[in-house]
Amino acid sequence: MDKKMLKEGMDLIDAHFKNEGVSRRDAMKMFGAGGAAMLMGSGVATEATAGSSAVKAKILIIGGGLAGMSTAALFTNSLDNPDITVLEPTATSTSYQPGQTLVGAGIWDPSDVTYQRDDFVPSGVTLIKEKAVEFDPENNTVKTSGGKTLKYDYMVIAAGLSLDYARIQGLGIDSTITSRGDDSAVRKVIGKNGITSIYFGNGAADTWTEMQKFIADAKSGKKVKGIFTHPNTPIKCGGAPKKIMYLTDARLREAGARDNAELTFYPNGSKMFGVKEYHDAIVNQFEARDMKWNYRHNLIAVDPVKKVATFNRHWKEKGPWDEDLEEYSIVMKAETIEKEFDFLHITPPMKAAEEIANSPVGSAKGWVPVKKETLQHVKFPNVYALGDIAAVPMGKTGGSARKQYKVVAENIISMMNGKEPTAQYGGYTVCPLITSIGTVMLAEFDWSKKPTPSFPLDPTQERWIWWLLKVYALKPMTQYGMLSGRA
Repeated sequence: MDKKMLKEGMDLIDAHFKNEGVSRRDAMKMFGAGGAAMLMGSGVATEATAGSSAVKAKILIIGGGLAGMSTAALFTNSLDNPDITVLEPTATSTSYQPGQTLVGAGIWDPSDVTYQRDDFVPSGVTLIKEKAVEFDPENNTVKTSGGKTLKYDYMVIAAGLSLDYARIQGLGIDSTITSRGDDSAVRKVIGKNGITSIYFGNGAADTWTEMQKFIADAKSGKKVKGIFTHPNTPIKCGGAPKKIMYLTDARLREAGARDNAELTFYPNGSKMFGVKEYHDAIVNQFEARDMKWNYRHNLIAVDPVKKVATFNRHWKEKGPWDEDLEEYSIVMKAETIEKEFDFLHITPPMKAAEEIANSPVGSAKGWVPVKKETLQHVKFPNVYALGDIAAVPMGKTGGSARKQYKVVAENIISMMNGKEPTAQYGGYTVCPLITSIGTVMLAEFDWSKKPTPSFPLDPTQERWIWWLLKVYALKPMTQYGMLSGRA
């Protein structure tokens, strides 16, 4: 199904580029070698490289998600005698997480985002289905939940993050979960009474079920309220809370019921997006769609029965005059406010797993501290981190991981050969921001916080071409490109 979807999408993309005056050759160059292989329909990308080496070392990878398994595959492709172990406790069935937004809006079926993780374990790689519970980087060992002690020469931490729904009162959840772990506790409240979240395994399907009820109420003539939140922590894919709001708007319009629904975004921050050009574009899009927003609101509690969301609203005010500094001080203010809802989408607070955050390889903020260019740990030279768990500015996206895993593999192989780690990650991040059913704004940027488009098209414009890329191409490119270590 994925390869058929890829061919259909790439044919449409190719035709669209021709209409834009871009040749297939130029389109291949813009996609890069990996994307070019996909455009040519081979199903296998060829861009990723980490050099090659005949030296041998024990490499331990913590986490068997997209970032970890792609790194394992690239090592396997690059080393003559690989000795690679991946530690991943979750079951074999996993989710293509970027597709969960599409499931939440009824565009994809749940089966479209599910794949068998074990189908993508590289040949020769040892997979241990246990959790890392103790880290001893001074002695290069990790203890597992099954009591094993694993020795390594190099360790790559790609453990993702935890969803901290427990921080929100009223949901009846007292523990964190990973986005690919057991979600039975979360589903006791979320997925009912209009309360939704696309961030865990079954949450996306439940979101579509609850969204249809919300639309039906609006279509019947009832005045309804939809609330969409963004927490006060770093999150994976910072655009996702807005994507599901755009798609709710699109579904309401499709049903002829948009006039009866009020949609409001409540982000903790003071901007729509960290890059000014994309922030301005999103504000214009919200205004054109009559979607409302209120900055500096952090969701702290939910009453599922009364259908009330409680926020901490916070702001700054000018305080007393400071004679020494000759300026006014700034005073932080806050209040608790309640908002009724008919439909609530929760983007949960997110954090590093406790086992990592509280270990010698963690940090006060939980994320693994690395040098942002080389992704090498700041204290332990033979430890690297990438993906959601790494403490780098922005970058908690699959697009970032696609750049990062090559840097990590290349630098470790350099060290194995007695050289310095010189490969650098430039901070590239991409967010295909879905703005309707049929349009996407492809927000690409790096640490400069300026748009860094890969294509000669205005990156602030919503385009059908990027919808085709998102819906048809990215999943198979991920599975048959990144997870094979070749894109």
